[in-house]
Amino acid sequence: MTSALSVSAPAAPEGRRPRTAPGGRRPRTAPAWVWALPPVAVLGLVFLYPLALVVRESLAPGAYADVLGSASFRDALVTTVWIAVAATAGCLVLGFALALVIAFVPFPGAKAVAKFIDVFLSFPSFLITLALLFLYGTVGMANGIWTDVTGAATGPFRFLTTPWGVLLAEITYFTPFVMRPLLAAFSQMETAQLEVASSLGARPLRIVRQVILPEALPALAAGGSLVLVLCLNEFGIVLFTGAKGVTTLPTLVYGKAILESDYAAACVVAVVNVVLSTGLYALYRGVSRRAGA
Repeated sequence: MTSALSVSAPAAPEGRRPRTAPGGRRPRTAPAWVWALPPVAVLGLVFLYPLALVVRESLAPGAYADVLGSASFRDALVTTVWIAVAATAGCLVLGFALALVIAFVPFPGAKAVAKFIDVFLSFPSFLITLALLFLYGTVGMANGIWTDVTGAATGPFRFLTTPWGVLLAEITYFTPFVMRPLLAAFSQMETAQLEVASSLGARPLRIVRQVILPEALPALAAGGSLVLVLCLNEFGIVLFTGAKGVTTLPTLVYGKAILESDYAAACVVAVVNVVLSTGLYALYRGVSRRAGA
């Protein structure tokens, strides 16, 4: 007599089973767009709504014609662009040179210096400007030493309240923003390339020009684009240097809104500044994407 064969249920696949509601039906889940509503609402309330108010205020009758046609706006635009471009160029040259020394010239404390650069990126811009004021301000250390040695009534260092002082402060503050991607790029370079070039008799400058610089170009482009965007919108450095003759677009917005209470003109300048910044940021993202950053 044959015994009945018992049929066992198939083994459950490994992993988590889909949850089912009583009766074998899956529970209803909210659509994906529902979960996107809270962050979009917060973004709209905190950022998009104020930005829309600025744009609406800038559309006052004749506001764009009056502001864009004024000499103060043209001077501020030119000052903003040339300081940003000059500071970016200075940061690229100085940052490349310093990154070369840290990455390829062995010296005690090189790793500590590289880590300090990461910490430096978190410093506020006014802190660097304040340090420069202690050094080169009208009553700073440099002028104090000069008056003590020579007996003169005043010292010769008065450049901090000029565009050159703003330029020096921006180069000092933003150079690490160029060095950081450069050090990351140098850390990934094959040292065999440098050893082969050196064994073939190439001089250090030729190695830098033909071997290191081509590898560093994407990082230089990404860091330079970021610095250009940051310099274009810098306000604290210009304010803390006390450069009264230096008016950039951010300080022009401050002057129109706070000092003159001309909110329509301030909003026009702000919109122009946002458009320039957005365009440069798109350039920065494109360059970073090409560089793999």
